[in-house]
Amino acid sequence: MNYEQIFKNIDDILWKEAGCSNELDYVEQTSWILFLKYLDDLEDERCDEMELQGKEYKRIIKKEYRWNSWACPKNAKGEIDQKNALTGDDLTDFVNLKLFPYLKEFKNTAATPDTLEYKIGEIFSELKNKIVSGYNMREILNYADGLHFQTATDKHEMSHLYESKIHKMGNAGRNGGEYYTPRPLIRTIVKVVNPEIGNTIYDGACGSAGFLCEAFNYLDEKAKTVEQKQILQKSTFYGKEKKGLAYIIGIMNMIFHGVEAPNIQHTNTLAENIMQIQQSDRKDIILANPPFGGKERSEIQQNFPIKTGETAYLFMEHFIKMLKAGGRAGVVIKNTFLSNTDNASIALRRELLESCNLHTILDCPSGVFTGAGVKTVVLFFEKGKPTEKVWYYQLNLDRNLGKTNPLNEDDLADFVALQKTKADSPNSWSLDEKDLNPDTLDLSVKNPNKKEEKTLREPSEIIAEMQELNKQSAEILKELIN
Repeated sequence: MNYEQIFKNIDDILWKEAGCSNELDYVEQTSWILFLKYLDDLEDERCDEMELQGKEYKRIIKKEYRWNSWACPKNAKGEIDQKNALTGDDLTDFVNLKLFPYLKEFKNTAATPDTLEYKIGEIFSELKNKIVSGYNMREILNYADGLHFQTATDKHEMSHLYESKIHKMGNAGRNGGEYYTPRPLIRTIVKVVNPEIGNTIYDGACGSAGFLCEAFNYLDEKAKTVEQKQILQKSTFYGKEKKGLAYIIGIMNMIFHGVEAPNIQHTNTLAENIMQIQQSDRKDIILANPPFGGKERSEIQQNFPIKTGETAYLFMEHFIKMLKAGGRAGVVIKNTFLSNTDNASIALRRELLESCNLHTILDCPSGVFTGAGVKTVVLFFEKGKPTEKVWYYQLNLDRNLGKTNPLNEDDLADFVALQKTKADSPNSWSLDEKDLNPDTLDLSVKNPNKKEEKTLREPSEIIAEMQELNKQSAEILKELIN
């Protein structure tokens, strides 16, 4: 049975499960089960590696809590031992009263927060089992046992399927949609920012960790040595996420993409006073799509020099502060950021233009974010020198974007090619900073190269056309009669 069919079968069971009501629940419940299967495969792999070196591997998970002990015990033939496999109330009691409390305790016993043990503890502190029927759970576990994480092909297929589940979750309501930025857009942003091995990469509003996962894919192809691979595993990717479910999904997504113990913290990034950010906290690369439309309380606003209730603007202040000198960023933000005339918006644009080189603005059409109903831009900037010239690219597509017609990477190929030299084209142009209104610093997208269609015609022109059409109709009619 292929992996896609296994995922579908698990979803079908969860659909019948009383404790699960929508895609958010399906992803959450699938996540903890997949994680435990992944963990078991990982420990088996480490055991084999150590054995080849003539050493012994000390497993993280005690025997009674391992996958092959409680989830899918095997008989001598390597098949699931149905006689000894827990089911019904016995299974749910074990999961709720023994397994989850045991795994949750790892948060207190782990040596440091950057270990896999700590991540196990955090995941099971955040999650709870919502599968009420032990018979449904038995079916799900049996299917999940058919999934494997040993090879690069396995992990690639798992990451692809998990991404598709996160995407579907976005259709389950606003909370899900907040976690999903279209992957073609993310991949394009990563290409333009062009991180290198050794850079530190940060997303302070990481959601399902799409930016970090795509940056890992981008760099993993370039990592040739064991040392470079270790740098990607341990000291490259950093994220923060406020919401519990998004935090779990972000960790899981990175694990399935190949990062064993992701450096993602469950915290409210905006609760940190940005004046207390130290040089050691700063990062080389920032890739993010911060949530917009939220209203932050006054005590949160006190952490920022520019006071505003708009969540995305507070994140922009945070990102500017978090960048190292010479650091590069690609940030998605609502297009109204470019032109709003309130004091906070103007002050934030001034801060960005004076402390960073805002070299590129990508103007995205509506429909890029399915169901969001907002227009967005992507800001590309470099910290440390003021903006002198901004290059704009307006993504004009010959179709309407939507669920059945989403954005793809080919749509963005022209942007990527032209951005290298910041060339002018029908969709791209440059604006000198000195030509901005000094009072408003309005950065609105106004394409000077776009030919405006003539919307109004002279009445005499319309009448002449109607007379010509009437004449043609009369001639056709005459021919038909004759």
